[in-house]
Amino acid sequence: MIANFFHVTVYNPLYNGLVFLVDIIPTHDVGLAVIALTVVARFVLFPLSKRAVETQMAMKKIAPEIEELKKKFKDDREKQSRAIFALYRERGIQPFAGILLVLLQLPILIGLYFVFAHGGLPSVDASILYSFVRVPDSVNMEFLGSINMAERSVLLAILATITQFVYTRLSMGPPSTKDPSPVESSLSNDLAKSFDLQARYVLPLMVGAISFSIVSAAPLYWTASNVFMIIQEYLSGRRFNLANQKDSSPNKS
Repeated sequence: MIANFFHVTVYNPLYNGLVFLVDIIPTHDVGLAVIALTVVARFVLFPLSKRAVETQMAMKKIAPEIEELKKKFKDDREKQSRAIFALYRERGIQPFAGILLVLLQLPILIGLYFVFAHGGLPSVDASILYSFVRVPDSVNMEFLGSINMAERSVLLAILATITQFVYTRLSMGPPSTKDPSPVESSLSNDLAKSFDLQARYVLPLMVGAISFSIVSAAPLYWTASNVFMIIQEYLSGRRFNLANQKDSSPNKS
């Protein structure tokens, strides 16, 4: 039942989308079809992506208030958590918006893996094609004539790692260099620092390791998705705003 649900909701739409794009792309390049699919997916997810960016900006804005609440309820973690979430509700902030965005991309990555790892292409299974999707005249598995989408690629694994690092750096801003006060040197602060370290450095390395162990289509999707998000960061001006805020801070000599 779960397998059938996965095929109907994820695999079949993804497969039809890829075949449709391969058919309309003049070179029938599967890699270009994956990139085109990524762009379509990012535009569909754009409202969630925009909300995640706005949430990050809002959370940076109320960071001083969060620190005050931590100090106020430093001896009562339960009250501290309730007060922080109450502040989130008051300001209309949804702290888990970014996590939802990542979770929605996982089915696409899993679907791409199954399409290429289990021989969905270059042979086209016409039995699961929608009525408006036709079988392409040819299917070119070599992305730009050099990378086979059904095999592993060191280059794409490296690109996935680099783009993940760059996007994380842009979205999170520069690491804090401020020395914590005795109150801020709490367990919660240590956990926050640990999360920050893992998000900045461990996550990109994990993405790279996973990308190297699976077929090239998935890391190509992830790389293209990261590039899309990096462009969104710059177009939104958020990264520049953070830089300006840093330059105009009162601590600057």
